[in-house]
Amino acid sequence: MAASNHSSASVGEVEDSNGGEASKGTWKHAAFHVATTIATPAAYAPLPFAVASLGWPLGVSSLICATLATWYSSLLIASLWRWNGKKQTTYRDLAGSIYGRKGYWAIAFFQQIASLGNNIAIQIAAGSSLKAVYKHYNNEGGLTLQHFIVLFGVFELCLSQLPDIHSLRWVNALCTFSTIGFAGTTIGVTIYNGKIMNRNSISYSLEGSSSFKMFKAFNALGAIAFSFGDAMLPEIQSTVKEPTRRNTYKGVSAAYSIIVCTYWQLAFLGYWAFGSQVQTYIVASLTTPMWTIVMANLFAVIQIAGCYQIYCRPTYAYIEEMIQSSKTTTHFPHQDRLIRFIFTSIYMAIITLIAAATPFFGDFVSICGAIGFTPLDFVFPVLAYLKAGRKPRNLKLQQSVKFLNMGIAAWFSIVAVLGCIGAVKFIIDDVKTYRFFHDM
Repeated sequence: MAASNHSSASVGEVEDSNGGEASKGTWKHAAFHVATTIATPAAYAPLPFAVASLGWPLGVSSLICATLATWYSSLLIASLWRWNGKKQTTYRDLAGSIYGRKGYWAIAFFQQIASLGNNIAIQIAAGSSLKAVYKHYNNEGGLTLQHFIVLFGVFELCLSQLPDIHSLRWVNALCTFSTIGFAGTTIGVTIYNGKIMNRNSISYSLEGSSSFKMFKAFNALGAIAFSFGDAMLPEIQSTVKEPTRRNTYKGVSAAYSIIVCTYWQLAFLGYWAFGSQVQTYIVASLTTPMWTIVMANLFAVIQIAGCYQIYCRPTYAYIEEMIQSSKTTTHFPHQDRLIRFIFTSIYMAIITLIAAATPFFGDFVSICGAIGFTPLDFVFPVLAYLKAGRKPRNLKLQQSVKFLNMGIAAWFSIVAVLGCIGAVKFIIDDVKTYRFFHDM
């Protein structure tokens, strides 16, 4: 009976028939996780710079289209929960069930690129925010950006000992409120700074040679893709209780409501306030009042702490699967905890070393968005939905959905290539300009 009703809700929503532990998360928990994963200060902060790199018409349209496309794609991914009668608990398992072994390993590769690149970028952002707070209270202090990157890495190592995503639900609830706090504070201070500045000194023209403006635009497309990075939805959905699809739809829509209300305001107001001179990390453009800038930086660090953990989890899960498959009969007290501490320490050391050695925040944001998040968030969902045969019953609607999905896949494949070209170009320029372990 189940085999003949793969698309029905009664089959798709039977929880944990495979004997697994029942999921306990509500739609609110899903919203916390999704909002924490996507709406990080590292995602907000480059948006005014990205809009400035594209100019008003292209910048505004690119941001709006990216928002709608990823919202739509997230709902498609959520709809594929148990699409074939089997619970899809990870992104790579979902890809494998639709495209076979090649799909499994392709998504595993892109997910690792996305999670590693994201964590490098947001660790740089967290270190920058901590340093800004430190300099406010001790301007002559000798601690560098690298010290704060290492400090943040140690804190994340402690959080990494929590067993799974669901165990982070209250951390991510705090992070979601910090997201709102960061956005509200930054938007308010941006408006204030914009009003006290001499508006005649603000330029909105695209500066530089034609080739420079072109590469800068490519780089901006990658940054926008990064800002909507959500390569973890199946993993989040596996923590959600019955009815799983419906709760995930509500959680995703709630998270995107927050994103729409904050992303667009900060992106457009940041460009309005500072014009083409806006910094890659918007907080760096703010000058007064200082206490609000300190508050925004503290909100940023809190939010990043939760996001970092969610993006660690695919790597941790993969390593744990390898360890479980090769486990011997030898056992000693707290063996699992010790093994987890060892491999999370190695992971954290690698990410921290790369972030400290090459603290080029904007470049990592763009290349991570182009190579990691664009395939996962824009291209794969729309193609997988068609491949899985999940089509509306109405024939005209079928054709419209097919046309829309193919258009999204084609356009964002181009964006991925252009964004990668722009990011690589600016990374090469930065490596020529700065030395390794440069105190940015």
